[in-house]
Amino acid sequence: MIETKKTIWYAGTAIVLVIIALLLAPGHITPTAFLDQGESFFPDFTDPNTATTLEVFEYDGTTGAPRPFKVTFDGRRWTIPSHHDYPADARERLSKTAAGVIGIKKDDFRSDNVADHELCGVVDPLDETAMGLAGRGKRVTLHDAEGNRLADFIVGNEVENRPGFRFVRVPDQKRVYAVRMDIDLSTRFEDWIETDLLEVENSKIQGVVLMDYSINERTRQIEQRENLLLNKDGNIWKANKMGATQKVDSTGMSQLLTAIDSLAIVGVRPKPEGLSKNLKEQTDGAAISNNDRVSLQSKGFYFTREGDLKSNEGELQVRTSDGVNYTIRFGEVLFGSGMTVSAGTGEGQDQTGGAENRYLFITTTFDPSQFPESPAASNLDFVGKPDSLLTDGDREQKRVHNLHERWQRNIDQGQTKSDQLNNRFADWYYVISSASFDKLNLSRKDLVVKKEAGI
Repeated sequence: MIETKKTIWYAGTAIVLVIIALLLAPGHITPTAFLDQGESFFPDFTDPNTATTLEVFEYDGTTGAPRPFKVTFDGRRWTIPSHHDYPADARERLSKTAAGVIGIKKDDFRSDNVADHELCGVVDPLDETAMGLAGRGKRVTLHDAEGNRLADFIVGNEVENRPGFRFVRVPDQKRVYAVRMDIDLSTRFEDWIETDLLEVENSKIQGVVLMDYSINERTRQIEQRENLLLNKDGNIWKANKMGATQKVDSTGMSQLLTAIDSLAIVGVRPKPEGLSKNLKEQTDGAAISNNDRVSLQSKGFYFTREGDLKSNEGELQVRTSDGVNYTIRFGEVLFGSGMTVSAGTGEGQDQTGGAENRYLFITTTFDPSQFPESPAASNLDFVGKPDSLLTDGDREQKRVHNLHERWQRNIDQGQTKSDQLNNRFADWYYVISSASFDKLNLSRKDLVVKKEAGI
């Protein structure tokens, strides 16, 4: 009897516990942290073309501060505000970046613990309260034309053993996800600008002058070494002071022309407003202010006593078949890397341990003598006549007129191109890498060689 009572008591207790467990059990077994897995990070951001501003912040361990990079459309043109509002070639690239951002999803939940942020590399680079330098991620924001925020997230480390995945966190949220990403978030200045700086075609280069000289900065005297003049005669290049047993090395010349055609910059600095204005108006050196001269000299460019603009390490002149002639002056050496080179951030600090770069000063002129003037027609009686009514004299005058019109078009197009280029170059000092400088700064021994026996 006693054993029966015990059995009933135990059974009743078990039933009660089961009922309590059922009452307290959650409706779903999936943890709350996983509820948003697979959702888009920014569901309201659906049209990549609405993005007009991209801003990326990376933490600079050298300076102990976030390093900004920004591209935006100001209603008139694309610019890079972090680089003195230099013109950007950004529409297509930003659209692709925005499309990639729209596509990211919360693929895998990884952590809700703030202590894991450093390990995942998603510490906000703008968070001044965060301790230490480790674990800082890359913060990316996108805005539309009205300034509305379309997306804002922090990209962290790559996920181990999961190619194509990065840790991602939304600022002001603790949660970290492993996210499949295929987004080009380059902050390289040269990736966002028009790469064809000179807009010159290799095949149109007809002449090159390598002026090898330097400036005595104390006396402003030119220390002339040699001028190498190279001119294209048909398909053959010839040099001044070239002996009968010498020739221009075709491989070396081809490499020089390619270097001119593909000249790429790695940084820019704005010229003073007054200097830019004078250059656009092609005002001579007499109108340059003392402040402009100081700016020039800081970059390695000087006016001689005769009023000619010269540079620290000579210059390269290029003559083209469309009448546009370029002068590329090689200025002062600039040491450094990253934003120090591309935008001048930290300029004035000791950068001797960085890479070697060099300032450029570029101008253009138009040479109308490239197109000998064709005489104009003596009369325009042929205008409006059907071909069947043209006399032999009309046909001749029409031919002469067409040649003159072609000459005028060449003049107008060449002058317009030169003016447009010169106006753009007038605003900027450019920076090129040491490797680019070495390809352009050649001498006679680099290009003039002995002919092979029997030639």
